[in-house]
Amino acid sequence: MVVLAEKDGGVHAPFVAAAREWLGQEAAKGRFAIDYITDTEPIDAAFLARYQVFIQLNYPPYRWTDVAKVAFEQYIREGKGGGWVGFHHASLLGEFDGFPMWPWFSEFMGGIRYKNYIPGFAKATVRVEARSHPVMQNLPASFEVEKEEWYTYNKNPRPNVKVLAIVDESTYVPDSDIKMGGDHPVIWSNEHMKARNVYIFMGHHPDLFKNEAFKTLFRNAIFWASGK
Repeated sequence: MVVLAEKDGGVHAPFVAAAREWLGQEAAKGRFAIDYITDTEPIDAAFLARYQVFIQLNYPPYRWTDVAKVAFEQYIREGKGGGWVGFHHASLLGEFDGFPMWPWFSEFMGGIRYKNYIPGFAKATVRVEARSHPVMQNLPASFEVEKEEWYTYNKNPRPNVKVLAIVDESTYVPDSDIKMGGDHPVIWSNEHMKARNVYIFMGHHPDLFKNEAFKTLFRNAIFWASGK
């Protein structure tokens, strides 16, 4: 598989580092091989065809080359290669750092645009909704996430995607006014695309790799996306 990871990472650098360490441990068990890239320059159709899984590890949906955009859209839309797992920053949709929004990626994510986040973090309970989905196998009906930003969007992606889990906004500690209004999807899949794909919102804090439910979720997502 190939992992597109933010090079410097900024505030996400500790999470990306922890993810790379955990993925290395999983790879050492003989489960998969990993290549890393830190920008989209290498991405074209031939490059993507080499991999069963593409992980977008907090790399945002901007700063992509035009060639990479076309190749990725085809990869997801036609499903002739592998699958995709995206984390956290992958839904930072809007105009950022002087880049326009990528309309296709917004539609891929359910037609959403980033609106706000909880900058001081909140602990919350994630509730599994699609318990029979392979990505949610062996997960409890709910699990806690200690520190997360819980992005909000301009609209709910639910009408356009298959929601696998939500965050229960009533469990925020500390409480916050920054909410989606009760129905707040945090894990979903766009079943209109032929490639297997899953977006997992959680992915800011390295302590997620002390969370057994999160690690199970990550592992499930990799194997499901790969078709295994």
